[in-house]
Amino acid sequence: MLVDVNGTPAWTYTGGRPFDPARPVVVFIHGAQHDHSVWILQSRYLAHHGHSVLAPDLPGHGRSMGPVLDSIETIARWLLALLDAMGVARAALVGHSMGALVALEAAARAPARVDRIALVGAAYPMKVSDVLLAAARSDEPRALDLINFWSHSTINPRPGWPAPGFSMFVQNRRVMERQRPGVLLNDFNACNEYAGGFAAADALACPALFVLGQRDAMAAPRQARELIDRCRASATAAGLPAPRRVEIEACGHAIMAERPDALLAALRDFLVAPVRA
Repeated sequence: MLVDVNGTPAWTYTGGRPFDPARPVVVFIHGAQHDHSVWILQSRYLAHHGHSVLAPDLPGHGRSMGPVLDSIETIARWLLALLDAMGVARAALVGHSMGALVALEAAARAPARVDRIALVGAAYPMKVSDVLLAAARSDEPRALDLINFWSHSTINPRPGWPAPGFSMFVQNRRVMERQRPGVLLNDFNACNEYAGGFAAADALACPALFVLGQRDAMAAPRQARELIDRCRASATAAGLPAPRRVEIEACGHAIMAERPDALLAALRDFLVAPVRA
């Protein structure tokens, strides 16, 4: 459905169910060069099992109108405005990659609005390699090939899918190709320039879950260590449960597609866990 956010229409998927802000709300935030469709399996399940779901296309992505937003901080403010537009007082945030940074920043900015956060394929700092940045500037098709190759593990023979008749790589490539020219470089710059991750972790006032791919070549699990440690210190100070860490074997950065059931199981357990330790 289309939702007016700050005067601009934004497309938001609700998991195939009417949105009801009175139910527990889960907001899914996609990563760079993606849209809401990467969350279809997880968002649809939760929407049919006791939750209300919002999976927006970020501005300038997918079906959402307006220009792309050029920083993690700006996207976080937009996300909170989306909650206002939908009449949501409090929600759980689930973000992948760039979306994980947005979830973290939004939770730090508006602790009264965020019940818990799940950071999928997260790393901080989230620096983009010079090779990938150069390709995003001057040869976007090559950049998409590099992302697609580095985002998937080697568990399945390429093009890979655990069922016949589908291609994980072609599907992800088509999602990326749907985005407008310039979106990729904008998103990469936002990740590269975000400097508030540790401060946001230090200010975190809700439970956190980290879901990482063991074979992630885009955001290796070791790149989340300090962020997890800081979230743990914040949780201890606030009397909250220590952040959960789930590392999925034989899985790359495209966790939602490569290991959808394992991700869903981690989210399902986390969303029903008590908030206080």
